[in-house]
Amino acid sequence: MKRTISLLLILVLVVNLTACKSKSRYEGQFLQLFDTMSTIVSYMDSKDEFSKFSTMIHDTLKEYHQLYDIYNEYDGINNIKTINDSAGKSPVKVDKRIIDLINFSKEIYTQTNGKCNIAMGSVLKIWHQYRKSGIDDPEKAALPSKSELTAAARHTNISDIIIDQEASTVYLPDPEMSLDVGAVAKGYATEQAAKKAVALGYKSALLSIGGNVRAVGSKNGDSFWKVGVQNPDIESDDLLTVEIKDMSVVTSGIYERYYTVDGKNYHHIIDTDTLMPADYFKAVTIICRDSGIADGLSTAVFCLPYEQGLELIDGIPDTEAMWVMNDGSIKTSENFNRYVKVTSNNPF
Repeated sequence: MKRTISLLLILVLVVNLTACKSKSRYEGQFLQLFDTMSTIVSYMDSKDEFSKFSTMIHDTLKEYHQLYDIYNEYDGINNIKTINDSAGKSPVKVDKRIIDLINFSKEIYTQTNGKCNIAMGSVLKIWHQYRKSGIDDPEKAALPSKSELTAAARHTNISDIIIDQEASTVYLPDPEMSLDVGAVAKGYATEQAAKKAVALGYKSALLSIGGNVRAVGSKNGDSFWKVGVQNPDIESDDLLTVEIKDMSVVTSGIYERYYTVDGKNYHHIIDTDTLMPADYFKAVTIICRDSGIADGLSTAVFCLPYEQGLELIDGIPDTEAMWVMNDGSIKTSENFNRYVKVTSNNPF
């Protein structure tokens, strides 16, 4: 999340006329929400209609971005940073959408047996500091000590978060505790924006919020949306393409935020048990309906051995996963391949 938020909205019209379809393809992009590039694609009757739609999506995501920000303050808004700053001091009255996210995150925590834990802020803060220093000065890049991480991990009990639903307050009684919602916030916000679009009657859109992809309906009335899954070894190329309607696709991988120490890359997905970057896979992709659930599961499964991750995914209805192993080979859950578009470039 950036310290400043500005909107760069680009509307691109691609006329796509056939004998039976008269809607046109529009694409919009904006920057700096959830520290990422966001793209919206939709088929609509006019540029004005799409402009209204894309502005609604942007404004909705901006509200969630500000509420879930752990780094910055905003006038008149108590957000996650406010809660962290008030740890050990006093409860913070917050917007219901913050409480909703925390309750959602507790459900994901239980579902993943603690592998996705928004209360890991004290540990993740240390890794963030070391990563930032290592990127700024690569020659002095270093790893945090085990003792430093272990001490911070004593303040990561998600059960310590006190929520007063009636008063709409959140309190962290441990002054050393902090929340980091990075594993779920972007996907959760994307899902809420998609639900709002559906409630307003929109039937054909694809939201890609920093790689958290959520399809609203189908493409131009009846077709599948085609979504590329990034190759973790080649940043600019897609490993394969999946086809979805009313579903979400989220990938966690080693190509995301990382820094290098003694020739080895250390990414930002930290295993809650080892307190180190998980090293089971290069990437994990989740397909399910809810983007928030997909976001949390992608982090959790990335931090589990394949057999345990597969067992978790197999126990969740209408949810599939793909693992890119460290040797480049691919494994999938039983029905993942039904979403894969068969081409000469795809490995299936």
